[in-house]
Amino acid sequence: MTRRTRGAGGTLRSEIVRVLVTGGAGFIGSHVADLLAAEGHQVVVVDALLPQAHAAQAPPWIRAHRFVHGDVRDAAVLRPLLSGMDAVCHQSAMVGHGVDPSDAPDYAAHNDLGTAVLLAEMHRAGIGRLVLAGSMVVYGEGRYDCAVHGTVRPGPRAVADLDAGRFEPRCPACGRELVPGLVSESAPPDPRSTYAATKLAQEHLAAAWARQTGGAVWSLRYHNVYGPRMPFGTPYAGVASLFRSALERGEAPRVLEDGRQRRDFVHVADVAAANLAALTAPVDGFAAANVCSGEPRTVGELAMALAMAMGGPEPQVVGGGRPGDVRHVVADPAFAHDRLGFRARVAFTDGVTAFATDPLRAPASLSRPAVIDR
Repeated sequence: MTRRTRGAGGTLRSEIVRVLVTGGAGFIGSHVADLLAAEGHQVVVVDALLPQAHAAQAPPWIRAHRFVHGDVRDAAVLRPLLSGMDAVCHQSAMVGHGVDPSDAPDYAAHNDLGTAVLLAEMHRAGIGRLVLAGSMVVYGEGRYDCAVHGTVRPGPRAVADLDAGRFEPRCPACGRELVPGLVSESAPPDPRSTYAATKLAQEHLAAAWARQTGGAVWSLRYHNVYGPRMPFGTPYAGVASLFRSALERGEAPRVLEDGRQRRDFVHVADVAAANLAALTAPVDGFAAANVCSGEPRTVGELAMALAMAMGGPEPQVVGGGRPGDVRHVVADPAFAHDRLGFRARVAFTDGVTAFATDPLRAPASLSRPAVIDR
């Protein structure tokens, strides 16, 4: 099976695209690898299989691909794998809030050093196309509008306000209540965690590489991804997994704040489709695109929908909140639709109902923040 694709310089060529998927044994990466292979691409997967994210054995779904057990920070591992490749889908990353600031070196090593080594080796191999697993965490809070001051950027919420049940950000100029809206890719970045800072650094490294080499980069800013193969039973896997873990124990999902914080929950099958589109979509240097469902929901709605699908107890709204958490971040899907031709297909109700029984995976160790190879 052949297809027409664009190289880094924009020239058309007809061939099977050969793609290296980093972190391809993990949650998102494995779905990306499966879809690329199904579409006729030649796929090679590299994954460190770190025990914080993986069981002792490689997951069964990896058997469908050529798999190399290795770390993207090791140039000696990457060099032979990149030979003859046309593009890279870079999914490996350390995710989650972490335990405390002592985690920062691990985040920087896995996310930023790993990306820098990969980019250097791509340059040596003459590969000019990268699809990067970005994240909506680079935005911090989403978009807000004040009736007097227009679009504003509220600062971090105070712990005292969270403890007192004052969850909504206020206008930094006048203190009025704000109206949340859709955040676009042009919003200024405002990372609020170590993880967010390293994801933004990944984008800066990739953009610099594109300028220096003439390469092409799409950073796909994933919103709240859920679906089969999601890590299970770990506090670093995302709120959908936490809620399902509680329900399988027969416990009510615990919803922080008042449950009205807005997010965009996007199914992993749609995320894989966005990666497929980004492999060949024209791009001038570097561009970032929201990967989202376009169907905003609250965290409370997610908890209730999952509880109903699993026949479990209703969610328990417990108030409070974690320092650094944002109130609302909901994406504008227009740019991804216009430039990538991407539109999410999995509806919220359908996806969450399926997620109630989807196969998940448990990492071998939960004592440290999970290094989730996306």
